[in-house]
Amino acid sequence: MRKGKSKGPARPAKPAALEMSPAAPSQTRRTAPKSQNVSARFVSPGKRYDHHEPMRIIAGEYRRRTLKSLPGVEIRPTYDRLRETLFNVLCSGNPEALAGSTWIDLYAGTGAIGIEALSRGARMVHFVESSKPASDLIAANLKSLGIVTGFQIVRSEAVKALRQLDAAGNPADIVFLDPPYSMQEEYANTLAALAGSKLVQERTLVIAEHEKRFDPGEAFGELRRYRKLTQGDAALSFYRFVA
Repeated sequence: MRKGKSKGPARPAKPAALEMSPAAPSQTRRTAPKSQNVSARFVSPGKRYDHHEPMRIIAGEYRRRTLKSLPGVEIRPTYDRLRETLFNVLCSGNPEALAGSTWIDLYAGTGAIGIEALSRGARMVHFVESSKPASDLIAANLKSLGIVTGFQIVRSEAVKALRQLDAAGNPADIVFLDPPYSMQEEYANTLAALAGSKLVQERTLVIAEHEKRFDPGEAFGELRRYRKLTQGDAALSFYRFVA
Protein backbone atom coordinates (compact mmCIF):
# COMPACT_ATOMS: atom_id res chain seq x y z
CA MET A 1 0.00 0.00 0.00
CA ARG A 2 1.29 3.42 -0.87
CA LYS A 3 1.57 5.66 2.18
CA GLY A 4 -0.34 8.88 2.16
CA LYS A 5 -2.84 7.80 -0.50
CA SER A 6 -6.53 7.77 0.32
CA LYS A 7 -8.63 4.71 -0.47
CA GLY A 8 -11.92 6.53 -0.27
CA PRO A 9 -13.83 8.13 -3.12
CA ALA A 10 -13.29 11.68 -1.86
CA ARG A 11 -14.07 14.29 -4.45
CA PRO A 12 -13.56 18.03 -4.46
CA ALA A 13 -16.63 20.15 -3.82
CA LYS A 14 -15.43 22.87 -6.16
CA PRO A 15 -12.32 23.11 -8.36
CA ALA A 16 -9.91 26.01 -8.00
CA ALA A 17 -9.84 28.49 -10.86
CA LEU A 18 -6.97 27.97 -13.27
CA GLU A 19 -6.06 29.61 -16.54
CA MET A 20 -9.30 29.43 -18.49
CA SER A 21 -13.06 29.40 -18.03
CA PRO A 22 -13.69 27.43 -14.83
CA ALA A 23 -17.20 26.28 -14.11
CA ALA A 24 -18.72 24.68 -11.05
CA PRO A 25 -19.70 20.99 -11.33
CA SER A 26 -23.31 20.08 -11.89
CA GLN A 27 -25.36 17.02 -12.67
CA THR A 28 -27.70 18.95 -14.98
CA ARG A 29 -26.69 20.13 -18.44
CA ARG A 30 -28.65 21.77 -21.20
CA THR A 31 -28.72 20.41 -24.73
CA ALA A 32 -28.04 22.70 -27.68
CA PRO A 33 -28.66 22.19 -31.43
CA LYS A 34 -26.58 19.51 -33.09
CA SER A 35 -23.32 20.34 -34.83
CA GLN A 36 -21.47 18.48 -37.58
CA ASN A 37 -17.83 17.58 -38.35
CA VAL A 38 -15.21 15.50 -36.55
CA SER A 39 -13.31 15.35 -33.28
CA ALA A 40 -9.62 14.51 -33.15
CA ARG A 41 -6.16 15.22 -31.83
CA PHE A 42 -3.09 16.72 -33.47
CA VAL A 43 -0.59 14.42 -35.17
CA SER A 44 2.78 14.29 -36.73
CA PRO A 45 3.12 15.26 -40.42
CA GLY A 46 2.02 12.75 -42.99
CA LYS A 47 -1.22 11.63 -41.31
CA ARG A 48 -4.49 13.25 -42.24
CA TYR A 49 -8.03 12.39 -41.28
CA ASP A 50 -11.02 12.53 -43.63
CA HIS A 51 -13.13 15.41 -42.29
CA HIS A 52 -16.14 14.05 -44.16
CA GLU A 53 -16.52 11.28 -41.57
CA PRO A 54 -17.84 12.92 -38.39
CA MET A 55 -16.89 11.42 -35.06
CA ARG A 56 -19.80 10.95 -32.72
CA ILE A 57 -20.29 10.69 -29.00
CA ILE A 58 -20.87 7.02 -28.40
CA ALA A 59 -23.17 6.80 -25.39
CA GLY A 60 -24.86 8.68 -22.61
CA GLU A 61 -26.67 12.00 -22.54
CA TYR A 62 -25.15 13.27 -25.79
CA ARG A 63 -25.16 9.98 -27.69
CA ARG A 64 -24.77 10.36 -31.48
CA ARG A 65 -23.99 14.06 -31.27
CA THR A 66 -21.06 15.20 -33.40
CA LEU A 67 -18.16 17.52 -32.59
CA LYS A 68 -16.31 20.18 -34.51
CA SER A 69 -12.71 19.90 -35.68
CA LEU A 70 -10.03 22.27 -36.93
CA PRO A 71 -10.16 22.46 -40.75
CA GLY A 72 -6.85 22.42 -42.54
CA VAL A 73 -4.88 21.03 -39.59
CA GLU A 74 -3.25 17.62 -39.69
CA ILE A 75 -4.93 15.62 -36.98
CA ARG A 76 -5.19 12.12 -35.57
CA PRO A 77 -8.57 11.16 -34.20
CA THR A 78 -9.18 8.85 -31.29
CA TYR A 79 -11.30 6.61 -33.49
CA ASP A 80 -14.80 5.58 -32.50
CA ARG A 81 -13.80 1.92 -32.12
CA LEU A 82 -10.84 2.67 -29.88
CA ARG A 83 -12.84 5.15 -27.81
CA GLU A 84 -15.65 2.62 -27.51
CA THR A 85 -13.16 -0.03 -26.39
CA LEU A 86 -11.77 2.34 -23.76
CA PHE A 87 -15.17 3.16 -22.29
CA ASN A 88 -16.33 -0.47 -22.47
CA VAL A 89 -13.36 -1.38 -20.27
CA LEU A 90 -14.07 1.45 -17.84
CA CYS A 91 -17.80 0.77 -17.61
CA SER A 92 -17.76 -3.05 -17.77
CA GLY A 93 -21.41 -3.10 -18.81
CA ASN A 94 -22.54 -0.69 -16.09
CA PRO A 95 -23.85 2.55 -17.67
CA GLU A 96 -23.57 4.30 -14.29
CA ALA A 97 -19.95 3.29 -13.68
CA LEU A 98 -18.54 6.77 -14.40
CA ALA A 99 -21.25 8.76 -12.63
CA GLY A 100 -19.70 11.34 -10.30
CA SER A 101 -16.13 10.69 -11.46
CA THR A 102 -13.39 13.30 -11.87
CA TRP A 103 -11.23 13.25 -15.01
CA ILE A 104 -8.09 14.93 -16.31
CA ASP A 105 -7.93 14.86 -20.12
CA LEU A 106 -4.34 15.72 -21.05
CA TYR A 107 -3.40 16.80 -24.58
CA ALA A 108 -7.15 17.10 -24.97
CA GLY A 109 -7.28 18.08 -28.67
CA THR A 110 -10.94 18.54 -29.47
CA GLY A 111 -12.02 17.24 -26.05
CA ALA A 112 -13.63 14.07 -27.40
CA ILE A 113 -12.51 11.83 -24.53
CA GLY A 114 -13.51 14.23 -21.78
CA ILE A 115 -16.81 15.05 -23.47
CA GLU A 116 -17.56 11.33 -23.76
CA ALA A 117 -16.92 11.08 -20.02
CA LEU A 118 -19.29 13.99 -19.33
CA SER A 119 -21.91 12.34 -21.52
CA ARG A 120 -21.64 9.25 -19.32
CA GLY A 121 -22.07 11.13 -16.06
CA ALA A 122 -18.62 12.38 -15.05
CA ARG A 123 -18.88 15.10 -12.40
CA MET A 124 -15.84 17.11 -13.49
CA VAL A 125 -13.43 17.04 -16.43
CA HIS A 126 -10.27 19.15 -16.51
CA PHE A 127 -9.33 19.59 -20.18
CA VAL A 128 -5.62 20.36 -20.56
CA GLU A 129 -4.47 21.68 -23.93
CA SER A 130 -1.55 24.01 -24.74
CA SER A 131 -2.80 25.09 -28.18
CA LYS A 132 -5.09 28.14 -28.18
CA PRO A 133 -7.00 27.06 -31.33
CA ALA A 134 -7.57 23.63 -29.80
CA SER A 135 -8.58 24.96 -26.39
CA ASP A 136 -10.99 27.36 -28.10
CA LEU A 137 -12.34 24.40 -30.05
CA ILE A 138 -12.96 22.43 -26.85
CA ALA A 139 -14.94 25.39 -25.51
CA ALA A 140 -16.92 25.55 -28.77
CA ASN A 141 -17.70 21.83 -28.68
CA LEU A 142 -18.90 22.05 -25.10
CA LYS A 143 -21.04 25.05 -25.96
CA SER A 144 -22.53 23.29 -28.99
CA LEU A 145 -23.79 20.55 -26.65
CA GLY A 146 -25.13 23.02 -24.12
CA ILE A 147 -22.60 21.95 -21.48
CA VAL A 148 -21.97 24.94 -19.25
CA THR A 149 -20.83 23.33 -15.98
CA GLY A 150 -18.77 20.38 -14.78
CA PHE A 151 -15.60 21.21 -16.70
CA GLN A 152 -12.50 23.38 -16.67
CA ILE A 153 -10.24 24.20 -19.61
CA VAL A 154 -6.59 24.70 -18.74
CA ARG A 155 -4.48 26.17 -21.56
CA SER A 156 -1.06 25.00 -20.51
CA GLU A 157 1.63 22.41 -21.13
CA ALA A 158 0.68 19.12 -19.49
CA VAL A 159 3.30 18.94 -16.73
CA LYS A 160 2.75 22.57 -15.75
CA ALA A 161 -1.00 22.02 -15.64
CA LEU A 162 -0.54 18.97 -13.41
CA ARG A 163 1.40 21.09 -10.92
CA GLN A 164 -1.40 23.65 -10.90
CA LEU A 165 -4.10 21.04 -10.43
CA ASP A 166 -2.05 19.34 -7.72
CA ALA A 167 -1.72 22.63 -5.84
CA ALA A 168 -5.48 23.11 -6.10
CA GLY A 169 -6.01 19.75 -4.40
CA ASN A 170 -8.20 18.02 -6.98
CA PRO A 171 -7.42 14.27 -7.07
CA ALA A 172 -8.64 12.41 -10.14
CA ASP A 173 -10.40 9.13 -10.67
CA ILE A 174 -9.19 8.82 -14.26
CA VAL A 175 -6.33 10.53 -16.10
CA PHE A 176 -6.16 10.14 -19.87
CA LEU A 177 -3.16 11.24 -21.91
CA ASP A 178 -2.72 11.19 -25.65
CA PRO A 179 0.31 13.24 -26.75
CA PRO A 180 1.07 13.66 -30.45
CA TYR A 181 2.72 10.42 -31.55
CA SER A 182 5.78 12.35 -32.77
CA MET A 183 6.41 13.67 -29.23
CA GLN A 184 7.32 10.38 -27.60
CA GLU A 185 9.26 12.03 -24.79
CA GLU A 186 6.00 13.54 -23.54
CA TYR A 187 4.84 10.12 -22.36
CA ALA A 188 7.74 9.61 -19.96
CA ASN A 189 7.67 13.22 -18.76
CA THR A 190 3.94 13.19 -18.08
CA LEU A 191 3.76 9.72 -16.53
CA ALA A 192 6.69 10.54 -14.24
CA ALA A 193 4.95 13.76 -13.17
CA LEU A 194 1.76 11.83 -12.45
CA ALA A 195 3.66 9.24 -10.42
CA GLY A 196 4.84 11.98 -8.06
CA SER A 197 1.56 13.87 -7.90
CA LYS A 198 -1.14 13.86 -5.24
CA LEU A 199 -3.62 13.94 -8.13
CA VAL A 200 -3.09 10.20 -8.49
CA GLN A 201 -4.49 8.16 -5.61
CA GLU A 202 -4.65 4.39 -5.10
CA ARG A 203 -8.03 4.32 -6.83
CA THR A 204 -6.89 6.41 -9.82
CA LEU A 205 -6.52 4.91 -13.29
CA VAL A 206 -3.99 6.48 -15.65
CA ILE A 207 -4.50 5.61 -19.32
CA ALA A 208 -2.13 6.44 -22.17
CA GLU A 209 -3.05 6.14 -25.84
CA HIS A 210 -0.04 5.47 -28.06
CA GLU A 211 1.16 3.79 -31.22
CA LYS A 212 1.17 0.00 -31.01
CA ARG A 213 4.84 -0.10 -31.99
CA PHE A 214 5.82 2.38 -29.25
CA ASP A 215 6.17 1.42 -25.59
CA PRO A 216 5.63 4.37 -23.22
CA GLY A 217 7.15 2.39 -20.33
CA GLU A 218 6.25 -0.27 -17.78
CA ALA A 219 6.75 1.66 -14.54
CA PHE A 220 7.25 5.16 -13.20
CA GLY A 221 7.99 4.93 -9.50
CA GLU A 222 5.05 3.08 -7.95
CA LEU A 223 2.88 3.76 -10.99
CA ARG A 224 2.90 0.48 -12.91
CA ARG A 225 1.28 -0.70 -16.10
CA TYR A 226 -1.15 -3.53 -15.42
CA ARG A 227 -2.91 -3.86 -18.77
CA LYS A 228 -2.34 -3.11 -22.43
CA LEU A 229 -4.92 -3.25 -25.21
CA THR A 230 -4.20 -2.92 -28.91
CA GLN A 231 -6.54 -2.07 -31.74
CA GLY A 232 -5.24 -1.55 -35.25
CA ASP A 233 -2.14 0.64 -35.10
CA ALA A 234 -3.06 2.12 -31.70
CA ALA A 235 -2.78 0.87 -28.14
CA LEU A 236 -3.98 1.77 -24.66
CA SER A 237 -1.73 1.29 -21.64
CA PHE A 238 -3.41 1.25 -18.21
CA TYR A 239 -1.46 2.28 -15.10
CA ARG A 240 -2.18 2.36 -11.39
CA PHE A 241 -0.28 2.35 -8.12
CA VAL A 242 0.80 -1.19 -7.30
CA ALA A 243 1.92 -2.11 -3.79
